[in-house]
Amino acid sequence: MHEMSLAEGIRTIVEEAAQAEGFGKVNAVVLEVGELAAVELESLRFCFEVVMQGTLAEGAALTVERVAGVGWCMSCGESVPIKALYDPCPKCGSYQVQPTDGTQMRVKALDVDGAVERAE
Repeated sequence: MHEMSLAEGIRTIVEEAAQAEGFGKVNAVVLEVGELAAVELESLRFCFEVVMQGTLAEGAALTVERVAGVGWCMSCGESVPIKALYDPCPKCGSYQVQPTDGTQMRVKALDVDGAVERAE
């Protein structure tokens, strides 16, 4: 299940941000996940809860904002909406569609409590 490694990556991002910014607790994590990113959201939510146990993000809410899939059709030369990789172009039916958006997953925002004292 690659969602576990994705959740561990989110944990790393949160820990690095906490170290760099000096905040104490994470209340919520906002993710952008593309429709074409091949991420099973319920599995990711479960894995997120597991890997955040014992961290400053334990109990944090996970909000997912979906990013629509978009592709460039090489046949008709237009940017078109697509729901899945390898879908045909909805305008001309060609299968020569290169995904241009909706394949990403990124941490968009963290809702955090105040800064903590850092040892220098």
